[in-house]
Amino acid sequence: MPIHAELRRHAMGRPDKPAVVIDGGALGYGELHARSRAIYRFLHDLPVTNRRTIDLPGVEKLVALSLGNHIGFAEYFVAATALPNACAVIDPMMPAERIERILERLAPDVLIVDDEASASAEIGRRLGISVVIAGAGPFDLTAPGEDLPDAEGIFLIGFTSGTTAEPKAYYRSREQWRRSLDRGRLVFELQNAPSTLCPGALAHGLALYALVEALDAGATFHSVRKWDAGAVARALASEEIERLVAVPTHIAGIARAWAGEPSLDCLRDVLTAGAKLNLNELESMRRLFPKARIREYYGASEIGFMTVSTLAGGETDFPIDRVGQAYPGVAITIRDPEENDVGIDVPGTIFVNSDLIADGYLWGDDGQAFRVTPSGATVGDLGEIDVNGMLRVIGRAGGMMISGGNNVYPAEVESALKTCPGVEEAVVFGLPDAYYGQRIVAVVSGEAIDAKILADHCAGKLARFKIPRQFYRIGAWPMTSSGKIARGQVQASVISGDGLVLRLSA
Repeated sequence: MPIHAELRRHAMGRPDKPAVVIDGGALGYGELHARSRAIYRFLHDLPVTNRRTIDLPGVEKLVALSLGNHIGFAEYFVAATALPNACAVIDPMMPAERIERILERLAPDVLIVDDEASASAEIGRRLGISVVIAGAGPFDLTAPGEDLPDAEGIFLIGFTSGTTAEPKAYYRSREQWRRSLDRGRLVFELQNAPSTLCPGALAHGLALYALVEALDAGATFHSVRKWDAGAVARALASEEIERLVAVPTHIAGIARAWAGEPSLDCLRDVLTAGAKLNLNELESMRRLFPKARIREYYGASEIGFMTVSTLAGGETDFPIDRVGQAYPGVAITIRDPEENDVGIDVPGTIFVNSDLIADGYLWGDDGQAFRVTPSGATVGDLGEIDVNGMLRVIGRAGGMMISGGNNVYPAEVESALKTCPGVEEAVVFGLPDAYYGQRIVAVVSGEAIDAKILADHCAGKLARFKIPRQFYRIGAWPMTSSGKIARGQVQASVISGDGLVLRLSA
């Protein structure tokens, strides 16, 4: 991991300060450092597999973590990312067949799990992988040992969804994250080590990075083993938390769970990512966290930070329809299909030049998203940039709908719907239509139950061909383990008529 030197410094200076707190269980900096060193020695003594076929230059031991938000996640992650190790973080909530495909291709030297009866453990044993149960490892914490070594090279393998059921495996180097952490310490003002809560899954980029940046700063990182909006709201009310990092759907859940209670005045900073905030969400957050500075960033697992925006509580509040200005060290251009720079206020594909970009994929490159060309790197998102350098994201090229011969981007229609009174959240997609090619369908949550009101609202904000032709209401959104709406499941429910959604009439 890129922060072993900082972790040692915090452990020597404030060994009793909590480093990680999950569901009331705490791990101090001194104990985290000692346990990580013991686990590192244990990993060092394990035999190396002869089954791995993927090329990982400089990596001797590959450790797979399928732990979820276990209190021991940090100590295993620290040990597993010390040179010459690398760590693959696997979400235990993935379907078992996906976990099996990942483990087959990775062939890690050891698999760390939280439960010997878990699907990951069973798959690992069946594949002949050495399986260790977190908290039950035979580690000698008293044996002397060297400090955790750190250098350059690959340290992290992560997974992001592709256009097929096969998850894409990307890899990151220590120097990329070190540069990102150095800049983030200043951008997000972490020098005073604000206690941070992130309720997301540590197997996903947002929460994993929040953990690492908290440990880098010497802060206390708080989380929950399983998502529980009420438990998170109560933790935020305890006055121990200064900073919240979460996706908008998690914040909306907190607001619902805390409805009728006093505002959470102790919070000083809120940072969101994963989906664009809309005006209704921002106003809800202003009421819930009246003293907090509210910021969001736009980024991708493969590219890192691209932009950052201050929406409330800053010297200047940025426009809500933009995702902000370029992150330090990042240059953004908008390009046409031939990769020519189209300039200001013209839509095109977003390209990024920076030193935070991932090295690439180990597998799963479907050619539809992340690619690096002489023009920079892109994940296929479309947008436009204004004269002030403010970026507006239109949507993903692959998600574009063609209705009546017109190009329509779901994100634009969703943004319009979410400004309608009574609409909390919206998902828009296209379904096959004999006349239009694709008819635009919208699913909303909230109090809005009249399709005509929704259509009339859209008519005031969108061209006629962008207005949805069918509206549905949903009571509770199906969610992914990263806290995002499971859009595919919503679309499948509309098609199947399984009762999860209700057709709205005018």
